[in-house]
Amino acid sequence: MATQETAAHEEYYVPEKSGMAVSATIGLVMSIFGAANVLNDMTFGEPGAESNSWTILIAGLFWFVGTLFVWFRSTIRENLAGMNSGQLKKSYVLGMFWFIFSEVMFFFAFFGALFYVRVLVGPWLAGEGEAGAMNHLLWGGFEFNWPMMQTPQEAVGGVAGQAIANNGEFVSPGTSMAFSEVQHWYHWLPLWNTIILLSSSVTVHIAHLGLLKGDRKQFNLWLGITVALAMIFLYIQYVEYYEAYAHFGLTLNSGIYGSTFFMLTGFHGFHVAMGMTMLLIQLIRSLRHGHFTSDDHFGFEASSWYWHFVDVVWVGLFLFVYIL
Repeated sequence: MATQETAAHEEYYVPEKSGMAVSATIGLVMSIFGAANVLNDMTFGEPGAESNSWTILIAGLFWFVGTLFVWFRSTIRENLAGMNSGQLKKSYVLGMFWFIFSEVMFFFAFFGALFYVRVLVGPWLAGEGEAGAMNHLLWGGFEFNWPMMQTPQEAVGGVAGQAIANNGEFVSPGTSMAFSEVQHWYHWLPLWNTIILLSSSVTVHIAHLGLLKGDRKQFNLWLGITVALAMIFLYIQYVEYYEAYAHFGLTLNSGIYGSTFFMLTGFHGFHVAMGMTMLLIQLIRSLRHGHFTSDDHFGFEASSWYWHFVDVVWVGLFLFVYIL
């Protein structure tokens, strides 16, 4: 009679009940509500009028970030104590996968809006196709081009000549951010930001290779370079925004071109800031506490996945917002 062996099952660690998810949701909802009100104030608000939009936004961000700090600190301590099983670590990988997938869908919606405006709505407003058969009566004189340097409202003589949708005054920019309007290529900030961000993907990969072979010096050096490149990217984007507002007249009140430009590049900049913060935390963990080994470094690995995702999104932005 054959001997029957019982397969060993790995014990699955179940954390104690926690309100961290609820707390993070509260902070995130506050942040989104505050950000939406900030945008509304910038577009439709009265100059000099008092508003608590920025207070709500900043309070929500602090709440959200504080919750994540406490939550992730507990998770790190559990892992260092050996509580996390292999099965639980696989669930972390799946969780990060679905998080990045949700971010892909987030940007897909904005790229979809850009496609809808450029390929469908813009030509319709200019009277093209069956959908635009009557629009030439409403927006007489409007000719659609992208970047859109004249709004339909301006084509009909401003707010007073607008028959419908009289919900604000929009003024087209004097210059777009497209490559076609650049006098000298080496003055074009998006090009330098593209070089910087793609370079940061290489540096974070070199850092990963150093960690895999147990070379902490290489890991810390190249991860530090990656964080520095991320900071430079954000600074250049700040300079680009200042240039757009102060010199080109490109604002959120510049019609659909201004709206799509700032929504896409602004949200991407926010995600760059998030990714930079994640990588900075991994660098501090390595420098101060000696965390991560060649076979246990999910915190860094997840952050690097997110960083590569941010880089891929920027390539799409560079092509469809600045080039094409």
